[in-house]
Amino acid sequence: MRALHVPAPGEQPILSDVPVPVPGDGQVLVRVKAAALNPVDNAIAAGMVAEMMPHQYPVVLGRDAAGVVESVGGGVDHVQVGDEVFGHVMFVPPIQAGTLAEYAVLSGESVVAKPAEMDFVTAAALPLAGGAAAALADAVDPQPGKTVLVNGASGGVGAFVVQLLAAGGAFVVATGRHEDTERLRALGAGLVIDYSTGSVADQVRGSYPDGVDALVNLAGFTADEVPLDAVRTGGKVATTTSAPDEQSWTAAGLTGTTVMAAPTRDVTAPLADQAAAGSLHIDVPTVLPLEQAADGLATLASGGAHGKIVITIDD
Repeated sequence: MRALHVPAPGEQPILSDVPVPVPGDGQVLVRVKAAALNPVDNAIAAGMVAEMMPHQYPVVLGRDAAGVVESVGGGVDHVQVGDEVFGHVMFVPPIQAGTLAEYAVLSGESVVAKPAEMDFVTAAALPLAGGAAAALADAVDPQPGKTVLVNGASGGVGAFVVQLLAAGGAFVVATGRHEDTERLRALGAGLVIDYSTGSVADQVRGSYPDGVDALVNLAGFTADEVPLDAVRTGGKVATTTSAPDEQSWTAAGLTGTTVMAAPTRDVTAPLADQAAAGSLHIDVPTVLPLEQAADGLATLASGGAHGKIVITIDD
């Protein structure tokens, strides 16, 4: 099968043939129709994850996919051959299986029957970003009358979390560029701040002198890059990056948590139902063929992605 993979440690990803994987117990083999890109794909391609978790080469890139069940491993009884599904390759050792391929082995615990109202591209964009957004929203507990700042709102996770926070009743302040303003407002942001024009914290304090109630941080890898000063004393922080750390948010008088997405089907199935009903928009402005998957990863790495990038795989 064709797959975008890293052949050996230190090598660059290539698109070429690799063996079709075989599902083990608790796994599902899917004929992939669409696969979404995530920042972790670039981290794996660059060898950054190899320092934390063993790899088995060739390593096929990609973690999210939607497609048709080809076969199932032992212990999987909630889907069967021929079902249209979406799911995720869970982050467990060894790192090898991926979804930027004609076939992919997905974790059975993540595989969900695709609603008939959703196409494969839309479904593929949901698992990791949607799972992260749900965890982030839960961590800051949006409530009517509360204001939440989403730093780095223009990406795939941001598009989901803005909607979930707004649906919870919070007023959402989102950061992006000027060209993101209309899109983020349509997703539920009440105020959009252009981070390229100056300090985000200063701009937030201009509208909220006492600070916002909570921060969802999706961008920045040092304490200086994260607008902690925008949050009132006693506020909450939830982050997907290595910053801020516990020492930083404690020093600022805040409580916080670092979120690791777990896109199991109990998390993603309700999101899929919302999307199928039209109450959750899945933002996929860029769709590319498998032959251009490396270009999509480069766009993601540059910070130029707006919403999700999804790769389609021809039969």
